[in-house]
Amino acid sequence: MRDEQTQQIAQQIQTIKALAKQRNAIILAHNYQPPEIQDLADLCGDSLELSRKAAQTDAEVIVFCGVHFMAETASILSPHKKVLLPRLDAGCLMADMITAEALAHKIQSLPPMPVVTYVNSTADVKALSTVCCTSANVVQVVNSLSADEMLLTPDRNLAMYAASRTGKKIHIWEGYCPTHEWLTPEDVANARAAHPGAVFLAHPECRPEILQLADVIASTSGMLRHVAQAREREFIIGTEQGIIHPLRKANPDKHFYPASKKMICKNMKKIALDDVQRCLENLSNEVKVPESIRVPALKAVELMITLRV
Repeated sequence: MRDEQTQQIAQQIQTIKALAKQRNAIILAHNYQPPEIQDLADLCGDSLELSRKAAQTDAEVIVFCGVHFMAETASILSPHKKVLLPRLDAGCLMADMITAEALAHKIQSLPPMPVVTYVNSTADVKALSTVCCTSANVVQVVNSLSADEMLLTPDRNLAMYAASRTGKKIHIWEGYCPTHEWLTPEDVANARAAHPGAVFLAHPECRPEILQLADVIASTSGMLRHVAQAREREFIIGTEQGIIHPLRKANPDKHFYPASKKMICKNMKKIALDDVQRCLENLSNEVKVPESIRVPALKAVELMITLRV
């Protein structure tokens, strides 16, 4: 039965790839997507990394297998391409913890200062921001600003991590990623006990007490790079479990263990092969950012890119 299912998946992947070629489409998949979606994709990686690479291609259609804010970012960077999100209900709970209206009110309540916004946010929030950042470059972005005081949205854990590494005064927005928030020191202790000697890698979206326990703090792309260069053979992974699939593919001689089985993002698991095939057949589920929002949002993204961090 498993062999039959594997064959069916392989056949459907070939069907979708042929359809993508017919549509002059590129398929992107975030590192947290289900294995079969990652295997289907032309490119896998972090959300901003994927959007930037897709913008540089001659593809007319971008199929983004991720969540809504990621498709928005692709639309911001590729306004002349059609961006499709196979499941429009694939959202991000952290991105939903901040709105443009609430951010505007917060900005008015503070003295003038830069607003640094994590790319895991909606386009209209980016549009009100000074500069964007990723989990990989947040420290460098904060250090690049001449101001000693700033607001960092929407992830409080990322903001506390940046504050601890820069010494700057950072006002915190009380948002967070539930998937990373679920990881506890007890989970880490249990994982270490089960796998003594394994290297513990934690994502900056984890709570401060988790980062204090980490051997390595890295984004998903950073984890992939670190493991590829590491001499160690065993790793405990403190982020959404989807990353374990590309880690195993790239490092078949190494072993990977989730820091907690709770670290699964339901939104990142919504997209199935049928959804990708359907949106390519119908060119449906387009995500398009209006120019009035896209232009200022692009400015915040481009400032980060020009910082070369």
